[in-house]
Amino acid sequence: MSDPLPPRARAAREPAPRHARRRTVRSRGVLLVLCALLSVGSGTLAADHERGAPVDAAPSPAAPSPAAPSSAAPSSAPSPTPSCTPASLEQRAAATLVVGLPGVVDADEPLARDVVGLGVGGVFLSESNVRSRAQVAELSAGLRAAAGRPLLVSTDEESGRVALMRDVVGAGPSPRRLAQRETPEQVRARAATTGQALVAVGVNLDLAPVLDLDDGPSGGVIGDRSFSADPAVASRYGLAYAAGLADAGVTPTVKHFPGHGRSRVDSHRASDVVDAGLDELTATDLVPFRDAVAAGVPVVMLNHLQYAALDPDLPASLSPRAYALLREMGFTGVAITDSVGMGAVNLRWDFPAAAVQAVAAGADAVLATDGAHAVRMRDALVEAVRSGRLPEERLSEAAARVTALAGGDPVAMGCVDVDLPQPATAPVPTP
Repeated sequence: MSDPLPPRARAAREPAPRHARRRTVRSRGVLLVLCALLSVGSGTLAADHERGAPVDAAPSPAAPSPAAPSSAAPSSAPSPTPSCTPASLEQRAAATLVVGLPGVVDADEPLARDVVGLGVGGVFLSESNVRSRAQVAELSAGLRAAAGRPLLVSTDEESGRVALMRDVVGAGPSPRRLAQRETPEQVRARAATTGQALVAVGVNLDLAPVLDLDDGPSGGVIGDRSFSADPAVASRYGLAYAAGLADAGVTPTVKHFPGHGRSRVDSHRASDVVDAGLDELTATDLVPFRDAVAAGVPVVMLNHLQYAALDPDLPASLSPRAYALLREMGFTGVAITDSVGMGAVNLRWDFPAAAVQAVAAGADAVLATDGAHAVRMRDALVEAVRSGRLPEERLSEAAARVTALAGGDPVAMGCVDVDLPQPATAPVPTP
């Protein structure tokens, strides 16, 4: 597997816009960090949390806990570009949305035309969109052609039981089994193969891997979707999977910040409160995410659990303190919500209200697996800016980040120049 990888998806092959080209310099540095974290053969884990311990050893003492995150907006926001006219409010609002197309198999179907015409930042493909590899490739290409701009085409391919593109990439072991039976190099190579299959059908964003900690029943809410309950092992294998996707030209998304493993409640149906204090979270659940941020992951997904140490009355996906915590860890990429159609959110906020709450809290992208709600979500964001409930600068920042992730020009969208931490491609290690 030492041959050069196939080129990225078509959108990624388009010339980078003027304001996005600077990212390639940082990408090379990010890759060095990522490869350093993932280097194998010495039998050691990343030095900041292993101190030379074997893979199955208990995690070493955690670093001192950070101060409790502020509820104020993060201070690391990109600077606006002077003398610039942004895209319309409607365009910026739509650019923050990543929406599903239930049952759509052709780009000419009404829902597909409506969503793309609205100007969403991305689409989400699930099993209902898959008939064959050739059909998915035609669907992705048709969506991009209709959009006439860079477009995120995403899916959820974790390997194991959450594998929405199984008919495209083939079945694979659960992350837990991968960590038990394979080396990180082998997992990275496996993920690269998965990524190559995704690129071949036009998918350029995968909402994986899971960095949550769980060693409970395999079929639990997270269960065998987790690589391990050991923060060091979960970090090492999760970052290996992320690196493999990036090797193939697919953007990985680590999830579910700030950690879903403590909950036994399925947030698709209801909410739950995590009682652990910030010190305890910092020593355990947050370790893999801290490592992922240090490694330069470009996208982090926030979950719908409530945390007593953050906002006990708000899901993390809608919590200003959760986003502040993520930014205080040094994250400068795209923060995306889990689907706001899940019960933990949708039983309290409808789709439009959830979109406004999420972006105001700090989300850059709002995921909704049914694009039928996209117009109302877009309109709610526009109205919130006009009424003063959502700062226009926050919407511009979010739209700029999503646009840059898709390969577009963030300045043309929001008059904000951003520098996303995107890992570059690299040779795939031989198992």
